Amino acid sequence: MIRLDGLDMNLLDGKAAVVTGAAQGIGRAMAQVFAENRASVVISDINADAAEAAATELRAEGHEAIAIAADVTKEADIENLVKSVQSKYGSLDVMVNNAGITRDATMRKMTADAFDQVIQVHLRGCWLGTRAAASIMREQGSGSIVNLSSISGKVGNIGQTNYAAAKAGIVGLTKSAAKEVGFRGVRVNAIQPGLIKTAMTAAMPADIFAEREKDIPLGRAGDPRDVANAALFLASDLAAYVTGIVVEVSGGRNI
Repeated sequence: MIRLDGLDMNLLDGKAAVVTGAAQGIGRAMAQVFAENRASVVISDINADAAEAAATELRAEGHEAIAIAADVTKEADIENLVKSVQSKYGSLDVMVNNAGITRDATMRKMTADAFDQVIQVHLRGCWLGTRAAASIMREQGSGSIVNLSSISGKVGNIGQTNYAAAKAGIVGLTKSAAKEVGFRGVRVNAIQPGLIKTAMTAAMPADIFAEREKDIPLGRAGDPRDVANAALFLASDLAAYVTGIVVEVSGGRNI
């Protein structure tokens, strides 16, 4: 939870929140922060065992959490996910489309399959999640959808034509969806993380990581909770008049 002037702020109290790709990394951090702010958290991941383990950890801390396995590229999985949440909790208040993969290579070496895989998981997965969540939220007359883009979708990265294209596409998807469903009280926003300390960036050569970190005005790589806190704001009623925007969580890199 967030503390302001000594007061606890349970920003998601009574809300049901889904996070895809939440078994690890940024998704896991978002699930943690949401749970700390009293949300009933649904951890969704293609890895059913890892999702259940993460939900078990949250329950051990006294939070309400369940796991629902889903492949975000499969329409039936996503429909089952959102309907299961609505059935259990009576509503679907927050949907975070976070699941993603990388298949990095320069264009000269990248296969068409590697391109398609990344587009399928990131862009199709995000579209399916946004569509399914919006369908329920429209009927409720409220809801917040948060889509995970990337700073790569803004400036590009060598070896990431697939990833950058997908993440740029998520921005367009977010803005279009926000215009379609805003009149029903549904908000749709995106986050573009920069250099964040995750398993993905841990695999980078140390010298490359250090070089990129030097370009950050705030002088450090981000922590997954930095992204999670931005998601918390967008998910909560603090952002009740915020829709169709892209929040960069990058320490000022690429401004």
